[in-house]
Amino acid sequence: MAFPFEVLQNTRKFFQKTIEITSLENLNKIPDGFNNNIIWNIGHIVVTEQLLANKLSGLPTVIDNTLIEKYRKGTKPETKINLEEVNEIKSLLSKTINYTLENYKKGLYNTFTEYTVSTTGNTLKNIDESLQFVLFHEGIHLGVVMALLKEIKK
Repeated sequence: MAFPFEVLQNTRKFFQKTIEITSLENLNKIPDGFNNNIIWNIGHIVVTEQLLANKLSGLPTVIDNTLIEKYRKGTKPETKINLEEVNEIKSLLSKTINYTLENYKKGLYNTFTEYTVSTTGNTLKNIDESLQFVLFHEGIHLGVVMALLKEIKK
C-alpha cells in the first residue's frame, strides 16, 4: 500500500503549495458558476480522508469536530475564513496523512464499518478500499481547485 500513500502525500503537497501562493482573498473567493472555494475544497479533502480512514475504522481523528462539521460532505462555505484557520488546514494536510500512514504501518486498521459512497455508489469494505477511494476523491477536488485557480486568474 506504499504507492497510494506516496500519491496522497504528493497531492497534499500540491494543496499546500496552492495555499502558499494564493492570497487569503482568493482562497475564499467563490467565482460565478461555482458553489465553493479553494480553501473549502482543501479542508474538505482533509476531513473526508480522516472520516473514511480513521472514523470508519473506529480510530480517533486528528481533526477538531468543529472543522469536521464545517468541511464534511454536504457542507459549503458559509463565511470567509481567516488566516489562522487557513494555517490550521495547511498544517493538517501533512499531519493527517502521516497519522493515517503510521496507523497503517502499525496494523491498526483491523476493523472497518462498511460505507457506501454517494459519488460512485461503491461500498468501501476495508481500509485498502477506503484509501483507494480517498485517492479518487482527492483527485476530483484537485481538479476543482485547478479550475477555481484558473477562474480566479481571469
